[in-house]
Amino acid sequence: MRTIVDRNCLLGHGLALIRQQFQLPGDFPAEVLAEAEAVARRPIGEHADATQVDFVTLDPAQSRDLDQAFAIEAAGSDLLLHYAIADVGWFVAPGSALDREAWLRGTSYYLPDGKVPLYPSILCEGAVSLLPDGERAAVVFTVRVDQAGEAKLDGMRRARIRSRAKLAYETVREDELPAGFAELTDRVEAAELARRAARVEPPEQEVVQDNGHFQLQLRPQSWAERKNAALSLATNLAVADALLQAKTGLFRTMGKPQDWAVKRLRHTARALGLDWPKPESLEQLERRLDPERPADAAMMLAIRRASPAAGYEPYRDGVKPWHAAVAATYAHATAPLRRLADRYVVEAALAVANGQPAADPGVFERLPDVMQKADALSGQIAHAVIDLAEAVVLTGREGSTFDAVVTDVDERGARIQICSPAIVARIKTDGLKPGDALRVRLDSADAERRTVQFSIAS
Repeated sequence: MRTIVDRNCLLGHGLALIRQQFQLPGDFPAEVLAEAEAVARRPIGEHADATQVDFVTLDPAQSRDLDQAFAIEAAGSDLLLHYAIADVGWFVAPGSALDREAWLRGTSYYLPDGKVPLYPSILCEGAVSLLPDGERAAVVFTVRVDQAGEAKLDGMRRARIRSRAKLAYETVREDELPAGFAELTDRVEAAELARRAARVEPPEQEVVQDNGHFQLQLRPQSWAERKNAALSLATNLAVADALLQAKTGLFRTMGKPQDWAVKRLRHTARALGLDWPKPESLEQLERRLDPERPADAAMMLAIRRASPAAGYEPYRDGVKPWHAAVAATYAHATAPLRRLADRYVVEAALAVANGQPAADPGVFERLPDVMQKADALSGQIAHAVIDLAEAVVLTGREGSTFDAVVTDVDERGARIQICSPAIVARIKTDGLKPGDALRVRLDSADAERRTVQFSIAS
């Protein structure tokens, strides 16, 4: 969710309750803030001079926690992606107050009314962020992308950089991007197709108010977001391969949707009016979904919800970590301002790339539990926000009827997909079976409890 017009304060009140329910931290402890103020003034040292490279950033317009900046260089038939990542490790020392607090939080948590950051804003939106207002400390990955889109880590170094521009997804023009951007992202996307990857980037849900009524909308990724994601993907794939060869690291893993989940998705597709022939696989369907079409966008979101939760696994001898959606061995290294684990993966990759042993490999045994708890909490918050948004959108429409399709039935009743707006709810089974089309009536919508209740319309 992104844009909210909340004149009646239903969402604002509900979001405050969500923060309270999940005991999200507020301000940082005094010792953490004091340490952040001190390290924010730390001089950039032990960094090579890369200020002559024309780095730019590409993020949402309002973002100030900028993890990544990039530049692109031709190298024969290959393209070199110079991917600068905020050097969080230069400012946050292991065992420091900042580090201890980051281990408690695990990640930044995002809600429509603001985020709960991993690090104090003086760092994540100031001294460490790759803003275009001066020199910044970075770890620069050099990733070689060949004509087939295969990415390989050519080298890494600590470097001082200066971003030339803060480009925004909402307004960027293609002629503002570095030469080679379109070619490089096209190559990475072609390699995804060749791997038969099923990486789904669903649209975000938005709640807006129109003529006094809330409307739930799906906002697909812009072309700039989709293209920019290819840069992170290539870098994370290259880092994962380097760490796997060095027999160390932390990897992001994910399984495929189970058969029962795919069956449910077929009913969801029917509810949304999508043609999904039986011989066509889920992966084939995903490749032809267009996020600009509302029904396709809703289907993309349903696929994401049906997929198993991703996890973290440390290196194990004889085990090849696998991420089914990416169809490759994969790691997270490109968002250290927002994820605790990325800082350690960056430091390990930096050591490996320069022929040094990764420091304290035991940290990768401890991180999965912390990160999975943080991911689980983030998921619970996201579900709570969606439930709240759906209840707010339907408030005032009690008694209205909607077209729906049953997607599955279990001991808790029948799960239904409302055709418009794209809302998932439950009703009593009453002999229903998956695939049944029906008309349902909204009996109640309670924003306070984040619940909606439907019944079969007579």
